[in-house]
Amino acid sequence: MASKAAPSCRLVFCLLISAAVLRPGLGWYIVNSEYGDTIVMPCRVDVPQNLMFGKWKYEKADGSPVFIAFRSSTKKSVHYDDVPEYKDRLSLSENYTLSISNARINDKKRFVCMLVTEDNVFEAPTIVKVFKQPSKPEIVNKAPFLETEQLKKLGDCVSKDSYPPANITWYRGGKVLQSLEGEVVINRTKKMDPATQLYTMTSSLEYKTTKADIKMPFTCSVSYYGPSGQKTVHSEQTVFDIYYPTEQVTIQVLPPKNAIKEGDNITLKCLGNGNPPPEEFLFYLPGQPEGIRSSNTYTLTDVRRNATGDYKCSLVDKKSMIASTSITVHYLDLSLNPSGEVTKQIGDALPVSCTISASRNATVVWMKDNTRLKSSPSFSSLHYQDAGNYVCETALQEVEGLKKRESLTLIVEGKPQIKMTKKTDPSGLSKTIICHVEGFPKPAIQWTITGSGSVINQTEESPYINGRYYSKIIISPEENVTLTCTAENQLERTVNSLNVSAISIPEHDEADEISDENREKVNDQAKLIVGIVVGLLLAALVAGVVYWLYMKKSKAVSKHVNKDLGNLEENKKLEENNHKTEA
Repeated sequence: MASKAAPSCRLVFCLLISAAVLRPGLGWYIVNSEYGDTIVMPCRVDVPQNLMFGKWKYEKADGSPVFIAFRSSTKKSVHYDDVPEYKDRLSLSENYTLSISNARINDKKRFVCMLVTEDNVFEAPTIVKVFKQPSKPEIVNKAPFLETEQLKKLGDCVSKDSYPPANITWYRGGKVLQSLEGEVVINRTKKMDPATQLYTMTSSLEYKTTKADIKMPFTCSVSYYGPSGQKTVHSEQTVFDIYYPTEQVTIQVLPPKNAIKEGDNITLKCLGNGNPPPEEFLFYLPGQPEGIRSSNTYTLTDVRRNATGDYKCSLVDKKSMIASTSITVHYLDLSLNPSGEVTKQIGDALPVSCTISASRNATVVWMKDNTRLKSSPSFSSLHYQDAGNYVCETALQEVEGLKKRESLTLIVEGKPQIKMTKKTDPSGLSKTIICHVEGFPKPAIQWTITGSGSVINQTEESPYINGRYYSKIIISPEENVTLTCTAENQLERTVNSLNVSAISIPEHDEADEISDENREKVNDQAKLIVGIVVGLLLAALVAGVVYWLYMKKSKAVSKHVNKDLGNLEENKKLEENNHKTEA
């Protein structure tokens, strides 16, 4: 409702009454504005038909008015009063809505819209409130570290440029921290900028840390009021380095304990579970009561089997806090007897032994000429095929790289042995003479004709295998000749001769030399024949025993029958029959 002045009052007098006496009847109207935005205040009074002009004013703290804008309804002109704080910030529309640009905290006032007619003054008050959102809170002046069981300043949470003053809250792991004597101390301060009237809020936190705070995030938040109500903004999380004393030490061995072998380097590493970890330790070696002061590592180079034992480490200033571990240095020894290159004569005996000494059970493998043997070699009588390169190899499967091997190169020597055979071709036109030679090193063979001394060069030789080979010639002699085969190596020269008749004279041929393979077949056949003969003999023996038992039983029955009958003559006849049967 608008207040009405006396009809006879003059314009200036009515204005004074309006400014000093009249009170609004429309109630309070509140405009909320963000700092820096434009404040828009409608007049909220219906413009009367006989309006002369409209004015806006604000009230000082003491209630005195300050006019800031004027608009005439007749001249359509706008005038802004010379008020420094509103210079170039005001705009008054035709419907008497007042706009104030770039809202400031000082704009928080009671403004009044006045519409004046010849006989009335209509007023509508508006309360302006200005809000400023604070900056995002930030934890500053952070402690470089916190120590357990000590009350220490953690840091400051700062939020700048708020209006009205904001409220800061601390959080540990997402839960609000409350002041607690001796454990949590929170101090809050606020500071206003006189020029902007904005507040900077600061909250410092002193906190008694425990090991439970390791990797625990701390945050703070700022709560403020704005045009749309209360809001909260959180800071970034901060995790502090927590210092705490060492309560336990441990010792490590590098490389892992099960893989240490002679010749390795061992690194002992001692660790304390405190923060920061201890930098120095005492290391105790087997059989040494005094500790060796070192950093958290101690290295032993080129270890031997006598380094096996218990190793310990402790804190320098607290020797009772100690850790220990047991180390086994694995070793592997191999002794082959004989080894290297060994030369023996054919038929000699050669005992071979491969002796193993190791920190645990080792595997042993024998190889001959890169072929694995089923068992270790043993020679009671050497043959040429026994010659070769033997290797005894052993290893610890659990320890990588721990292998040993020794080799034996066996050479079996023998003087040349010669056997000559001959065979006539079925056509009777030629004869084949063969000189079988056995020996090592390989003997050289030469054919000659006895008497003339002529050398025969057209020969054919077999491969040299296991100390044996042969040389053969094919001839068609028209008269009897004697052929000589000479075999010679570094050990001896051997000669053998064979008479060969002319092709026109029949003669008995010598059997060919039996090869190793054929000899094995012949041996197998001989074994089979012996088995058959033994089987037949056993069968005959069993048949004889059965027959003897049968005859014995028959005699006993006959005697029993004779006794029952008591007939002497019949007994005689039965005995005669029995004698005939036995015959």
